[in-house]
Amino acid sequence: MQSNENLPVQEISEAELETMKERFSKLLLGEDMSGSGKGVCTAVTISNAITNLYATVFGQNLRLEPLETEKRALWKREMKCLLSVCDYIVEFIPRCQSLSNGTTVEVMESRPRADIYINLPALRKLDSMLMEALDSFQNTEFWYAEEGSLSMKSARSATGSFRKVIVQRKEEKWWLPVPLVPPEGLSDIARKQLKNKRESTNQIHKAAMAINSSILSEMEIPDSYMATLPKCGKSSVGDSIYCYMSGSGRFFPEKLLDCLNIASEHEAVQLADRVEASMYTWRRKACLSNSKNSWNLVKDLMSTTERTDKNYVMAERAETLLFCLKQRYPELSQTSLDICKIQYNKDVGKAVLESYSRVLEGLAFNIVAWIDDVLYVDKTMSGSE
Repeated sequence: MQSNENLPVQEISEAELETMKERFSKLLLGEDMSGSGKGVCTAVTISNAITNLYATVFGQNLRLEPLETEKRALWKREMKCLLSVCDYIVEFIPRCQSLSNGTTVEVMESRPRADIYINLPALRKLDSMLMEALDSFQNTEFWYAEEGSLSMKSARSATGSFRKVIVQRKEEKWWLPVPLVPPEGLSDIARKQLKNKRESTNQIHKAAMAINSSILSEMEIPDSYMATLPKCGKSSVGDSIYCYMSGSGRFFPEKLLDCLNIASEHEAVQLADRVEASMYTWRRKACLSNSKNSWNLVKDLMSTTERTDKNYVMAERAETLLFCLKQRYPELSQTSLDICKIQYNKDVGKAVLESYSRVLEGLAFNIVAWIDDVLYVDKTMSGSE
């Protein structure tokens, strides 16, 4: 506590203190309340804690409005506590120091680890921007109906999103509040502001998604995942996709996705799992064909392998197809490999960055989706559809 009388003292209630004690105990015990030491590792515990905190604070926040004061304070207080572990994850870097006699010596000084040093300030900034975005939705021209459904046809957006912009609330996601606008629709100023907010929040979503993908790509691939890979990449993707991928001509992943006619998010996630598994299967075969047994040398090996090697070419095409799939459907849930990496990850720094970026990505996506709901209702009410 700072003894400055000008600073306000934030009192913590007894209930809040007990909650913090409980969560701190779970972190120490690895979520094993028996105390027998059979809990999960610290990295997984912190990842779960951030995920659960997000669900507690934002789980019931289903509309475009400022966050409640109590929930905002809870989010800031507990995230500050959970992120504080990164202050002690450091690396040593050389620095020149001049002594009093004019001699220059090289000393080692500590600073946050490179990935934390780069990504954590960016994530904190994105967090702040999302809070500001929610705060901006005051005195709006639209409001929400708690119950009831609107007789509007649900349609897939042209961007490839599987989310239905306005659903039949009684049949699907009936608990979500329905946005309403005046009979004449939103004013031009309000509509323009809403579109600008959508664009800025969409950029936040892309930034958080890029950080999350980067952190996941740096995590080690668990041996348990490698053990489940099929012996043949063809059996993973199927005959039709394999025939297209193995063609002698130039590979066009976008045309392949168009031909597949993916109808649901479930189908897209299944395809992503199969393509990703085949990619690592072909990479492993490329290793074996070059007499390299250690999986840790895959990246070095793939950079030196002849590009005429069939396994290398197929792995490269599978990676391109997976990238295009994720670009077309950016809201896809995590693949089996991503989930496996998070489950077996033991790096606390990566666990914090991955979970923090993941929850911010989810919040940004929800805000964009809620804005789309309002714009869709406005478009329908104004008769411009």
